[in-house]
Amino acid sequence: MSSSSGQINYAHASGINSVAAAVIFAVFYGILLPYYLWRAIRNPTYVLIILSLFCAIRVTAFVMRAVLAGSSSAGTDVGLVIGESIVYSVGFFGLLYSAYLLVLDRDIISGTVRRNPISRITSNRHLIRLALVAAVVIGITGSTYISSTKPQDISLSKTLRKVSVIIFLVVTALLAVHTLFLVRGENAALRRGSLQGTSFGTTYGMYILCLIVIFLLIREIYLTATISSISRQNEAVWYPLAALPELLAVFLFAVPGLVPEKKDLIARAHDQEKNLEATETA
Repeated sequence: MSSSSGQINYAHASGINSVAAAVIFAVFYGILLPYYLWRAIRNPTYVLIILSLFCAIRVTAFVMRAVLAGSSSAGTDVGLVIGESIVYSVGFFGLLYSAYLLVLDRDIISGTVRRNPISRITSNRHLIRLALVAAVVIGITGSTYISSTKPQDISLSKTLRKVSVIIFLVVTALLAVHTLFLVRGENAALRRGSLQGTSFGTTYGMYILCLIVIFLLIREIYLTATISSISRQNEAVWYPLAALPELLAVFLFAVPGLVPEKKDLIARAHDQEKNLEATETA
């Protein structure tokens, strides 16, 4: 789409058109940001700290999106369009990693020990973090070639962005698998009384996490299915299938008791180390 001066409006060509929708999402994340910052100060776990950072990035991304949708001059600035794409892509790292850390933290609280090789992969924090960093770097690299007119650069951009989305999808799938492990572990812990349900999030957090994972899967499956055609990522579908699932997932993190207290994590991890040492000694 071209502006009145004949310049290409890269924002509209990328499917960025609605100012109102972008503003609404910016406002929601603007409300969530101080809330999660407050919680992170009271309970400084990585989950809440990274989630606060995600909200800040989403506020930035949607403000940029609103400007691009409403301003013709901004829409013709390919650097700003690329910047919005990069900021938005980087943000998902925070949400997915927060969800993964939450599942692993609740694993520690439930005291579940697994020996199967699949759980060793899905619970490897370093591996998951490395995969997510790779997805972000590859996605950013692909986005930098969007404005190129060279066929080889355009092809490379599509390939890199597709690889980035697929990595995110694979990590989300691994999160889903480990969440199922957590459901079994927390159910067993509740039955034997080692996990005391003092709040709704403590008792039913495993099911809330399942909802979070479902929302993230909806987002990733949609983006994977449409990555080859930007035109298919129109806002009438993109907002309900990509942006809204993220927002709903962030709201679910607010359920009382869902995110374990840092002091409880430290105490439980210490107990597990002592039990492991006792087992090795015996």
